[in-house]
Amino acid sequence: MVWAAASASLMGTMPIFGRLAIVAGLHPLSVVALRTIGAAALLLVLMLLVRRRTLYIYPLGLVGCLIAGALNGAGSLLFYTGLARLNASLVQLLFSMYPVFTALLLYLDGQRQTPLTLVRLLLSLAAVLLLSRVGGSAVDLVGAACVVGASILYALHIPINQRVLYEVPAPTVTVYTLLAMAAVVVPFGLLTPGAGLALPTAARAPLIALTVATFLSRLALFAGVKHIGGMQTALLGLAELLVTIVLAHVWLGERLTPVQWSGAGLLVGALLLAGFDRRRGSNPRGRGWLRWLGPPSRAEAPTRPAGPLPPTAGSE
Repeated sequence: MVWAAASASLMGTMPIFGRLAIVAGLHPLSVVALRTIGAAALLLVLMLLVRRRTLYIYPLGLVGCLIAGALNGAGSLLFYTGLARLNASLVQLLFSMYPVFTALLLYLDGQRQTPLTLVRLLLSLAAVLLLSRVGGSAVDLVGAACVVGASILYALHIPINQRVLYEVPAPTVTVYTLLAMAAVVVPFGLLTPGAGLALPTAARAPLIALTVATFLSRLALFAGVKHIGGMQTALLGLAELLVTIVLAHVWLGERLTPVQWSGAGLLVGALLLAGFDRRRGSNPRGRGWLRWLGPPSRAEAPTRPAGPLPPTAGSE
């Protein structure tokens, strides 16, 4: 729980640092590319120097990490595109729907949740409608759609990584996931008109802070998922919301309207209702949609009768 809470706190700072880098003149897609390259390189060098043996991973586990990283990379592109069009508080509020999506995806993978999950989803959708209103007029719907899409993709990558984490250490999953993220976002950062890897002086400090926060938050995220599961880690991610709102208020001078505050309260209430959910089974080797990512279980492996091996041809 400590790892999950630490990850949430670090991730809550990321919209602030990202917004500061964008305001300083760095293109949103360049922000994504540079921070992902930096975080992946930092972790890879650290593991090569300290824990080289943990780079081993079974083939399907590697495939799972690459898929999760690609989804997370696409989500990052959507997230920072939305961040360029909306304020940081609203972005984090919309993104905080991902625990609900995570619950639904885990349900499909055989981890049963009560029907209360559906109620929370409906409440969250109502909250989105309220959060998308500013001063009686609609906010940028393209930006809002980008952030909601990022939330769905982020939620999707958690169950995939959770499956791999049953067999693989958290740092191993983190490094391959980050490398896959970099492979997705770097081409956009290089090829998109107006983007590129040139770094304005004023954007250096927030970009470095964003890179370090990405590196540490991903390590803590997967350590939390490994030990307490994706659903509880996602729920503890509510701390992101509080951190972002407080920092946006202090550093960026952002304010929410009363209507948006009502939407924020509805969203937080919908997510906190998960505390009343009672999971009915969490079998890591169940027959859900991600079963193919795990190595064969003992029940599926060929067995032989107990006792001495039968004699082979030519043996005495």
